[in-house]
Amino acid sequence: MLFFVSTVLASLLLIPSYALPTGSHGDHRPGFPRLPPVFHGGILCGLPIPVVQRFLCPRQDGGSPLTVSTPFGNAHGASDDSGTTRFAVKYANHNRWQASTVVTSWLLPNGQSDPTAMPMACPQTDLNSSAFVEDCLSMVLYVPDSVKSGSKAPTLMWIHGGSFTFGSANGPGLDGSKLATATNSIVAVIQYRLGALGLYAPSGETNLAVKDVMTAMTFLQRVLPSFGGDASQITIAGQSAGASMIRTLLAVPSAQNLFKQAILQSDTMDYGFYTPEIHQTLLNHFKASLSCSATDTTCLNALSLTDILNAESDLSGAAPGLTPAANPAEPLRPVHDGTLVTSTFTPITPFPRVNKPLLITTVNDEAGFTIYGGVGPGGLDPATYEFMVDSAFGQKSATTLLAFADYAVPASANSTDGDGGETDVTPQLQQMGTDQVWRCPSWTFARNWVSNGGRAFVGEFVVGASYPGNEEVPFCTDSGVVCHQDDIEIVVRLVPCLIFAFQALNTLSCSSALPQTLLQHKQHLSKKYKHATALSSGLETPTLIPSELGLLLVLATFTPLNSAPLARPLLEVVILACGAQQFHTTTKHSASRASVSPLLCQTRYIHLMVL
Repeated sequence: MLFFVSTVLASLLLIPSYALPTGSHGDHRPGFPRLPPVFHGGILCGLPIPVVQRFLCPRQDGGSPLTVSTPFGNAHGASDDSGTTRFAVKYANHNRWQASTVVTSWLLPNGQSDPTAMPMACPQTDLNSSAFVEDCLSMVLYVPDSVKSGSKAPTLMWIHGGSFTFGSANGPGLDGSKLATATNSIVAVIQYRLGALGLYAPSGETNLAVKDVMTAMTFLQRVLPSFGGDASQITIAGQSAGASMIRTLLAVPSAQNLFKQAILQSDTMDYGFYTPEIHQTLLNHFKASLSCSATDTTCLNALSLTDILNAESDLSGAAPGLTPAANPAEPLRPVHDGTLVTSTFTPITPFPRVNKPLLITTVNDEAGFTIYGGVGPGGLDPATYEFMVDSAFGQKSATTLLAFADYAVPASANSTDGDGGETDVTPQLQQMGTDQVWRCPSWTFARNWVSNGGRAFVGEFVVGASYPGNEEVPFCTDSGVVCHQDDIEIVVRLVPCLIFAFQALNTLSCSSALPQTLLQHKQHLSKKYKHATALSSGLETPTLIPSELGLLLVLATFTPLNSAPLARPLLEVVILACGAQQFHTTTKHSASRASVSPLLCQTRYIHLMVL
């Protein structure tokens, strides 16, 4: 239990809101289990198991090839009976630890000649070397048959997560064909350089992975008209580190003309950008693990990927001891370098004027995998829990936090439960972790975004599709639990035949006419609850989703944050594409902030900011 106390403090409770050292941190802490694992197509999709191939992996089998003329030459794709044609393509050239550039001709990934082949992943430590390649800057375009030349269809570009160190466009649930067909949109799933190859160039050049994503958007703008897409209607979307990448792009002035709007799902917003000083500290450690001088390009280019990945693993393990800003769950992150990334979106730098619409979502139990996976079946006793909170936040803040109902030790804790054991307060720690790392900083970011000129819609998933790997923690398979990553397959793959649960309403089943069915029920809800202003407002469909992307969010519960303060949504309504509650300018930071936000989240975030 003592090991768990130290690791959970390092992983969740002692993470600073901004990537800056503070006086309260400085000792080295053991690593903590990182966020739920992402499984790669290179492994699972190669298994001859029909259910895996059908439900988890992008299509590997193609039918008749299709050719489209683009500015880069003929694009060769493969179509089947799904109503979507898939085009895998290499979008950029790059040399090791140098910025990428848009390709000059249409090339299939990995030197392939078969248009049905999927891209290999970028180098990463948890894959066999046969499953990745350094020349990995590729994407997969999913173009529905309904989109023709001149359609001016919108495009959703998906950025995968994976703590900036793992993941690929070929992962489970990332087949965009269903989403493309359902929304009459083009879906692009991209890859970018990971880990040290994408973030720690020995030369000191920063944010190469961020520049890769910008290169991907530049490529898309040039080719979309050839496929019937509108280059001015690109929405970027991502989950976890993919959402963190989007937050980084929002802080890059030179990237703003590359996309119109953004969707951030489960962004670990409490993990800030690194400062140049912290980045340099980590870079120095990484360079010391290499057998080359930082200026010896010939030597650096000759390093094997094994040597580089070993040095990256060493850096990831050492990072929390090198700087308190590094977290074991995401030790390698983009840097606020002041040239490409010019804002931190925190009080450390002025919040920029913005104008893009954003959709920001979290899931109900973001920290469930990490907390329950760390605590184990024995549970967490109240004394240890209170010690952890006190150690993390200090006695004064801990007293305030533990007074909230969601964090408080139950009054019955002094008595034993029916089995004769102590009260298990793991649920309280899970809620605190979810609020600290995900929900509260996301809502604060949304308020700041709106108060500086943008639009923001905030939602929470209370129903999920269990993501492969989450079953390792039994809590994540419990009814009603939605752990980190459980929103991916709902959004990207449009998981079929889920039950649409309506609190205080009749239960709906799937149908072949989901858009029409859900629209009717949306109208029914509006009439039935017309006296509930907050709910009626929440049912107003924002232009961010249906008018430009069609059906996007499925089974999400949206919180009316402009209603009275409360710790949970006023009414949880789970419907498809009804839209999220929009933050209005009245919800900006002010003396009346408690009247426009859940008291629990807003107050807790204030404590985090003053640590």
